[in-house]
Amino acid sequence: MQLIRGLHNLRDASRGCVLSIGNYDGVHLGHQALLAQLRQHSADTGLPATVLTFEPTPREYFAPAQAPRRVLTLRDKLAALAAQGVQRVVIARFDARLAACSAENFITDVIARDLGAKVLVIGDDFRFGAGRRGDFALLQQQAASAGYRLVQAPTLITDAVRCSSTALRAALAKAELEVARRLLGRRFRISGRVCHGKKLARELGMPTANLPMRRLPPLPFGVYAVHASVPGMFDGCAGVASLGVRPAVGTTPCLLEVHLFADNPDLYGREMCVDFLRFEREEQNFASLDALKSQMRLDADRVKTYFANTNRGI
Repeated sequence: MQLIRGLHNLRDASRGCVLSIGNYDGVHLGHQALLAQLRQHSADTGLPATVLTFEPTPREYFAPAQAPRRVLTLRDKLAALAAQGVQRVVIARFDARLAACSAENFITDVIARDLGAKVLVIGDDFRFGAGRRGDFALLQQQAASAGYRLVQAPTLITDAVRCSSTALRAALAKAELEVARRLLGRRFRISGRVCHGKKLARELGMPTANLPMRRLPPLPFGVYAVHASVPGMFDGCAGVASLGVRPAVGTTPCLLEVHLFADNPDLYGREMCVDFLRFEREEQNFASLDALKSQMRLDADRVKTYFANTNRGI
């Protein structure tokens, strides 16, 4: 998949595409249905299936303190888009200039001139341009003059709920992992590079692989049953994970600590993918390290029982 960072890096050779625009947070089943249409029109026209997305997101730009937590990191979103057959992703920097761009100018300058879109696949709730004035109706009005054919993507309903990033974030915020799985079409996953920690868990008899969280994840802090994978080493190893700031040992930046129920080689510096299967309990403080150690053992035993009873393997 080709990645172009910044509209200013678009060249004449990049013009002409089948285009969709959006944040694509989660790349959930609703997104996947839209991307299936994008791929089909790409195959029909011979033009690359292209997604235009934004960094930061518009909500992060206008109100960073109120912006929702992301379902996927940018890296994981790009990987998910590539897995859906997207051939080109253009990341536009969302800044004051883009925020002030009128909806009409966005169509003429970005969609038509910079990207040269010939087919535009968009959901009917898409909003764009200064003051969010642009909508599907405006795109339809401008289609002929801007030189693209507009395709309305279907709304996907899953379990009587509109499949959307909003619904997905709501499920994750309540640790409703099965609901999230049905919206995503896969388990919710966090990935990152294993880093060195304070080795406290090792001293307590439960060594962990530590993944630092650069952004707060959409899940509540607490303990989870997980499957972990390290490409090229192992896939789907069962374990118990703690997500949070570790109040029992002094608050720290958010960290995902994964204790695997199998002996594994040195994982430092390796990329690890962690799939979340079940929420066990909320993060809590403990009066002593002995109390923490005792609870860690209880958590591990309970998660092992869960895996044994569900035949998911440990």
